[in-house]
Amino acid sequence: MQDYISGIQQIGIGVKDAGESLRYYAGLFGMDTLVFNDVSEATLMARYTGGKVYKRRAALSLNMQGGGGFEIWQFQNRQPAEPSQLLQYGDIGIYAAKLKCADVKKAFASLSLLDDINTTGLKHDAKGDCHFFVKDKYHNNFNVVFGNHWFQQNNDNTGGVAGAVIGVSDMQKSVAFYTWLLNINDVAFDEIVTDDDNLRHRKVLLQKHSIGKGAFGKLLGSIEIELVQSLDRQPNEMYADRFWGDCGFIHLCFDVFDMCGLKKEAEKNGYVFTVDSINSFGMEAAAGRFCYMEDPDGTLIELVETHKVPIIKKLGLYLNLKKRNLEKPLPDWMIKLMALSKVK
Repeated sequence: MQDYISGIQQIGIGVKDAGESLRYYAGLFGMDTLVFNDVSEATLMARYTGGKVYKRRAALSLNMQGGGGFEIWQFQNRQPAEPSQLLQYGDIGIYAAKLKCADVKKAFASLSLLDDINTTGLKHDAKGDCHFFVKDKYHNNFNVVFGNHWFQQNNDNTGGVAGAVIGVSDMQKSVAFYTWLLNINDVAFDEIVTDDDNLRHRKVLLQKHSIGKGAFGKLLGSIEIELVQSLDRQPNEMYADRFWGDCGFIHLCFDVFDMCGLKKEAEKNGYVFTVDSINSFGMEAAAGRFCYMEDPDGTLIELVETHKVPIIKKLGLYLNLKKRNLEKPLPDWMIKLMALSKVK
C-alpha cells in the first residue's frame, strides 16, 4: 500500500472543563498554540454517544516544537463520565499519549518537581532508549520518549504527540491493522515484560519515520505505536459503558492527504469507515473531511484531511489547502505564523 498518512494530527482528550484543561496543558507540556476552539453539535458521532446528539466544545492546541496536538473535548449538555475504576497498563484502549522529548533525563528532573502530577522512575526500553510516564491531575497518562525529529526547538520540557500506548486483546490482529494503516514494516521491538505486580505483558513497538509529505508533515514528524497485550489477566475495556467524549483519551487522529484513496484501500482490505463527513466539516476557522475507523478492539481512530487552516486568526487569514497539492509540505514560515494564536 502507498502512503496516505503524514503523521499524528492530535490525540483527543475528554475533559470536564475545556478552558481550564487548555491552560493546564499549555503550562505542563507547552501546548500553547491554539488552532481552533469550536462549540457545536457532534451530529455525526451519535453512534458513539448512545444514539443521541450532544453539543460539545472542541479545541486543538499544539506545541510548535513539533508533533501532534491535543484536541480538548468537553460535553456542553452532559456531565462527562470518569472511568469506573483505575485504568491499568494493558487495558483495552488508549492507555497513554507518547510525547517526544529531546532530553528525557532533563524533562524527568523538571517534571518530577511538580506537585500536581506523578512520575514513574526513568526506565529503558528494549532499544535502550530512556523514557518515563507522567500521570496528570486528571489521571491521564503520558509516556515521555526520546524524539529526534523537530520542526523547531525551544525550552519546553517536551514536544507534541509522537504516538500512543494502546491496549489490545489480539496482538496479531492489531499489528496487522496498524502496519496496514500506517504502511510500515518496522517493528522496533517485540518483547515480554513483567510489571510490578508480576503480571506479564507482550509489547510491540511499531515505528514510522517522517515521510516528508502532507501540508503539516514536517511539523507532525514521526510516529510510534506501542501495542500492549496482557497475558496474565483479563483486561478491562477503558470505555465500557461510557461514551466517546467522556473523560480520558477518546481517539488517536492521523493527518491524511488522500482520504478517497485511503478509503478505497480500507474497503479492499476489509476495514470500514464508521463515520465519514464526506465533505468539509467546519471547526471554527478550520475545516476538513473527517472520518473514523475502529481498530480490532474498537479503539477509535480518527482520520482528517485538512482543507482549511487558520494562519493568522486575529486577521481572519487562512489557507485553502484544497487549491494546492495536499502532499506538498507548507513552507516553514507559514506554519510558524500559527503560533501567533495562543491559548489564554
